[in-house]
Amino acid sequence: MKKIGIISLGCDKNRIDTEKMLGYLKDSDYVITDDIQDAEIIIINTCAFIEKARKESIDTILDTVSLKDQKCEKIIVSGCLSQKYLNDLTKELPEVDAFIGTSNYSDIVKIIDKLYNGEHYYNNIPKDSDSTERILTTPRHYAYLKIADGCDNRCTFCAIPNIRGKYQSRTKENILKEAQNLADMGVKEILLVAQDTGRYGTDLYKDYNITSLLYDLTKIDGVEWIRLLYCYPETITDELLDLMIKEPKICNYLDIPLQHIDDVILKRMNRHITEDGVKELIKKIRSKGDISIRSSFILGFPQESDEQFDNLLKFLKEYKLDNVGFFTYSQEAGTPASKMSGQIPTKIKNQRLKAAAAVQQKVVLRNNNKYLNKTLKVLYEGIDYKKNLFYGRTQYNAPDVDTTVYFSGKYADIGNFYDVKITDILTYDLKGEIQ
Repeated sequence: MKKIGIISLGCDKNRIDTEKMLGYLKDSDYVITDDIQDAEIIIINTCAFIEKARKESIDTILDTVSLKDQKCEKIIVSGCLSQKYLNDLTKELPEVDAFIGTSNYSDIVKIIDKLYNGEHYYNNIPKDSDSTERILTTPRHYAYLKIADGCDNRCTFCAIPNIRGKYQSRTKENILKEAQNLADMGVKEILLVAQDTGRYGTDLYKDYNITSLLYDLTKIDGVEWIRLLYCYPETITDELLDLMIKEPKICNYLDIPLQHIDDVILKRMNRHITEDGVKELIKKIRSKGDISIRSSFILGFPQESDEQFDNLLKFLKEYKLDNVGFFTYSQEAGTPASKMSGQIPTKIKNQRLKAAAAVQQKVVLRNNNKYLNKTLKVLYEGIDYKKNLFYGRTQYNAPDVDTTVYFSGKYADIGNFYDVKITDILTYDLKGEIQ
């Protein structure tokens, strides 16, 4: 039987697409291998969100093409890159045997069969059904759950609507079925993702929304944490916050992509909130209880002045968000911002990135001090052999992007929860011991 290796690039939403593709393959005559060098068929699920992601995708494809001199027989490129640049890719990369878009995964077995019948396959016309079957590529104790795809926000810097299309919520029945499947697989933490999670249900239902979905998810046995990612600020309601505080299964955690704070920049980005609106929202969230706030900001947006950048730094110092990701602006062809005058030189964007990161580092250190001598519930994830310590996360931290808790103890079982007393601060991370 032919062996298939899959390389998944990009965001968590792309990872889910990869996992569902694996689900379609699991009952086929093909065998999945995690050794790319040993695979006769290699699938690359690509990202095309920004220039850096496109470069990584192209470099990965070219590296994989070189394996055709060895064991690799067929290469399939899927995902956002194929969706956006299908015609160009088929001309520039004839070594690739198939290009499929972001909604063609259900045909993956048929596509591979076609390749071995001497055909090529180039198609990015959406056709997938809403599958709930997956093979997890995350550790078994947590998984991402996509509740919608596409986006209607039309931020001027973003190409996602051109790639993924209009916002489309999945039905609540399919989401809950998939969540139950994950729980049956031993998943203890579910992370809800979409391009805009807070807008869930607005296109399908009159009276069923993200808060209703969260409430229904809490009824699934086995799941202990539910985490909300990518929630636009204007969709965060009192109803949502009250449920988050009331329901112990819902992590006191909000990932809110703010992108900037200056009113002029926000308007040019076509964001639907103002500086005052952001500040009032943060005050409201904190008035409800101890909710960790994560955000992301774009630095060097066209015409961003030194004064506007300083305004962002001032905001970071004053409002002390718990976790922040910074990105330099990427000029994406086909987006309104790419045609704006006043494009910022790369050197200045990188300088601003460095300055913003330095400010946030001090904020994180100060924020972490509030946990000193407190006992936190920690989901144990592994061992750091250099530090000779276990490590894991609290409800205030998402995987891969936020801070970590290192801790000591006689024994810990991966995927279980432990009460850890915080005894030291390691700048970004915490250190403690099992109680």
